[in-house]
Amino acid sequence: MVLPLIAVVTLNADPGQVGILRAVGQAPILLLSLFAGAWVDRWRTRTVMVVADLGRAMVLSGAAVAGILFGFGLPALLLVAFAVGALSVFFDMAYQASVVRLVKRSQLVQGNSALEGSRSAAQIGGLALGGMLVTLLSAPIAAASSVPFFVLSFLSIRRIRRHESVPERSKRSPRVWGQIHEGLRFVLGNTSLRTVGLASAAFQFSFAAMMTVYLLFLTRELHLTGSAVGLALAATGPGALLGSLLAARLPSRFGYGTVLVSAAALGDGVMLCVPALHGPSAVTIPALVAVNFVFGTFGQLVNVTVMAVRQAITPDAIQGRVAATITFAGMGLTPLGSLLGGFLGQEWGLRTSLLVTAAGMMLSPVLMALSPLARLGRAHSAPHDTPPTAPLCQP
Repeated sequence: MVLPLIAVVTLNADPGQVGILRAVGQAPILLLSLFAGAWVDRWRTRTVMVVADLGRAMVLSGAAVAGILFGFGLPALLLVAFAVGALSVFFDMAYQASVVRLVKRSQLVQGNSALEGSRSAAQIGGLALGGMLVTLLSAPIAAASSVPFFVLSFLSIRRIRRHESVPERSKRSPRVWGQIHEGLRFVLGNTSLRTVGLASAAFQFSFAAMMTVYLLFLTRELHLTGSAVGLALAATGPGALLGSLLAARLPSRFGYGTVLVSAAALGDGVMLCVPALHGPSAVTIPALVAVNFVFGTFGQLVNVTVMAVRQAITPDAIQGRVAATITFAGMGLTPLGSLLGGFLGQEWGLRTSLLVTAAGMMLSPVLMALSPLARLGRAHSAPHDTPPTAPLCQP
């Protein structure tokens, strides 16, 4: 989020340029996620995560030094965004697969809730700090502001001492394309996972378009400073923390389907309020904080619940590939979404474009409501050999 904010605040980028920058940063999802999933199933997730963290810290540190010496323009931002995006793909695939290798299947919801809660807590100060640094410091220093956090993550993950074995099935499957095909076939053959992929694709495409316009809307239409933008966006952090806590309790009480559909509708629907905002910052900032808090709460509730569904259905040996397949289906179109957001912002204006793209996000809960996923009941853990057609939860 810091790199697009640098482009908007420091480099005065137009909507098309912001869209291109976000698309380049998201392109590795489309290009690398399936390969990353196959790679993760061959290696210990701890190794993949520490290498990715170290790589991201080195890329951003090198970019800061180069920016100080030679200047920091849009081409440099594009290179940094792609490199960090590529390493993040590998980290995210390993991160999702690691939970199943470290906790019992009966503890998946609680494990995901705790992990996502800690990650959300980091967002509380991270976005606000990033917005402030973009306003007060030079672009290279602001870009390097994430380096200490990647180093801290690197050191923390290295301290994991629990033994993690690579699934034997992965060791016997040396052909990458065969492994990728196995993950694709498993997802396509499972109704719940197939619906998750489609709903995620609808959401992520619209969300990418909306966020491109959103950053410009906050600075150009509402005339907020970088610090104010960071503060408003940081409200998703405590909201996501609350969502993580709710995810440990609500699915077992109300059922997975009810939680997924209602949380997605509430979280996505609240963004329709943003285009209606007018007036001074004393009015718009508290409203944005409230909107982002609600969005973070219900968005995280959906994230944790969906992750638990996927992990419980999927055999251990293909956790990385299934996560990669759903990521590929869900986020593979985000570069196109970002480009669309930039195009709409230039052609239709920021307020209208924000309303249209926010409305597009509502397709996700509609798809879930019309699918068998909406009828998933209260959870019980699925055995590791659950076939693709077996239900995850009792009706």
